[in-house]
Parts: sequence; C-alpha cells; structure tokens
Amino acid sequence: MPNRAAGARRGAGVAAALGLLALAVWMLATFLPALAWSVVLAIATWPLFVTVRERVGRNWAAAAMTLLILVVVLAPLVYAVIEAGREYGTVVRWIAQLRRHEVAAPEWIANLPLIGASVTDWLNSRLRGEQSPFAGIDAGALTEWGKIIGGQAARRVATLFFALLIVFFVFRESDTLLRQTQAAGHRLLGPSAQRFLEVAAAAIRGTVDGLLLVGIGEAVLLGIAYKLTGVPHPVLLGLATGIMSVVPFASPLVFIAAGLWLLAQSAIIAAIVLVAFGSVVVFVADHFVRPALIGGSTRLPFVWVLLGILGGVETFGLLGLLLGPALLAVLIALWREIAAPPAATQESTGSQTRP
Repeated sequence: MPNRAAGARRGAGVAAALGLLALAVWMLATFLPALAWSVVLAIATWPLFVTVRERVGRNWAAAAMTLLILVVVLAPLVYAVIEAGREYGTVVRWIAQLRRHEVAAPEWIANLPLIGASVTDWLNSRLRGEQSPFAGIDAGALTEWGKIIGGQAARRVATLFFALLIVFFVFRESDTLLRQTQAAGHRLLGPSAQRFLEVAAAAIRGTVDGLLLVGIGEAVLLGIAYKLTGVPHPVLLGLATGIMSVVPFASPLVFIAAGLWLLAQSAIIAAIVLVAFGSVVVFVADHFVRPALIGGSTRLPFVWVLLGILGGVETFGLLGLLLGPALLAVLIALWREIAAPPAATQESTGSQTRP
C-alpha cells in the first residue's frame, strides 16, 4: 500500500507538471519564436561570448554581445528597407509603363539573322497587344501585397527585439542555465546527455557559420559581378543574393533575374557571364563550402545537411534553418550510439565518466 500511494503521488505530480508546462507553452506561444531564436543566437555566438567575458566580465560581455548581434542583424535590414523605399517610385513608373504597353522586344533580337524581324514582330504584338501578359497588372493589388509584406516584416522585427532582450539575460545567467541544463539532461537521458548537447550546439554553430559565411561570400562576389556587368543597384542586389543564399539553391533567382534584365538591355555577353559566374559560385558554395562547414562539425553527410535545412524550413520556418540540422545531428548521434558494438558503447560511456 505505501508503494502504491507513493506511485500515485508521483503520477499526480508528473501530471500536474505536464499540465503546468502545457499551460505555460499556451500562454507564451506568441513569444516562443523569440525564445527559440535567443537560445540559438546564444549557442551560435557562445565561443565569442566566452572570450569577451574573460576580458570584461559577464554582465558587460552580455551587453556587448547583444549589441553586436543587433548591429550585425539589423544593419542589413535597415539598409534594404531604405533602398526599397527609394526605389518605390521607380517600380510604380515601371508598372505604369507595362500597363500602357510601352515595352518592346530587345534590340538584339531584331539583329538575329533570318528570324530576327519575325521574332521581333511576334514579341511586340504580344507585349503591346490586348493579350499582353502585363495587361492585368494592378498597382493597387501590388500595394496591398506591399502592406502584407510590410506587416510580416514588422512582426519579424518585433520577434527580433524580444529575442535580443532575452538573449541578454541568457548570456548573463549562462552559468546557471548550463548547470541546470546539464543536470536535467543527465537525469532524463543519462550519461549520454552531455554528448548530445555538444552535438546539437556544434550543429547549430556549424549551420550559422555555413549560412553566414556562404551568404557573405555570395553577396560580395555577386555584388562585384553585378557592378562589373552594369546591373543597377549592385549593393542591394548583392545583399538580396546573400539573404536568399540561406536557402540552398534560392540565390540563383536573383542573378538569373539580373541576367534577364541585361538581356532586355541587349547586353548579351554580360548576361551570359553573370549567369555563368553566379552558377559557378552557387555550385561551389552549396556543394562544397556549406556541407564542409555544417557537416564537418558533426560528421553529417551532405544529403542529411540538405534535408535538415529544407525540412527545417518547411516545418519551422526561418528558424528551421538552424534547428533542422541540429535535430538530425542529435538523432544520428543517437543512432550511432545505439548501433555501435557493445564494446564500443561501453568504452564511449567509460570515457565520458572520466574527468
């Protein structure tokens, strides 16, 4: 009877704890993305925080790291918003020209031997006639889309603000949080918990390094290419390319669109050079640099890195870029431990218990 009563009390306690946890998650549902981003940012920048903390102390290091993250993340967004506002009038005039059918086939098409004149006449009839694909363009609808995008951007900025507010306290209370996390992990998962936490942290840092370095590299290289080939606003387009590069195989949308603009301006060689150069840069970045940075830290094969990023984005949104590879890294580490021979498992467990 005493054992049964103790078991009932333990079960009631677990049920009460789960109920409180569910209630807290429901209450904080709006802030969960900001909380998740703060933890991810803290893990990604942890080595730098440790270095700064040794020099200026924990509180000042927490403030400095929060300010650094704010500048690194917010500066490109502010620049993009300012440039987009400056180009709003140009976009409106371009839309008006499209609706008035003030567009024509590029001059280089007319210079094609044998078929140039025929193709030009056919294109002009389609671009300027009643069947023009631009006839249904509605500036009002585009304005509504702009408002929707602006509202989503405002929500993301609010999430970023709360994430930065939380990350400051995560850094400041990092020692206590680490001790509690390690103790809870050991109680729930046993001696392997520490290794799983290290694998997840390494995957997050590797993913951040891969996304950040690849994004910067593509932005700089293709920004220079935009400038040399005569594409307008090369800095803004380079920034857009870097942002799009966080999703594998998405950045070609930017330089292909720039190549099409060059074709419309009869700059055929420049368009070919730009698209070819951009394709080489993206191929090297997505097939060699990114897998080496992300998979090298956790021994994840390229296919799992790719599936982790794409599956994470589809499931968790932008946050899934970091959570997806980390989740798969922990799962594969768990599988390797389960599938390892008993002797290897005992040796691994014994090495973890040694100081």
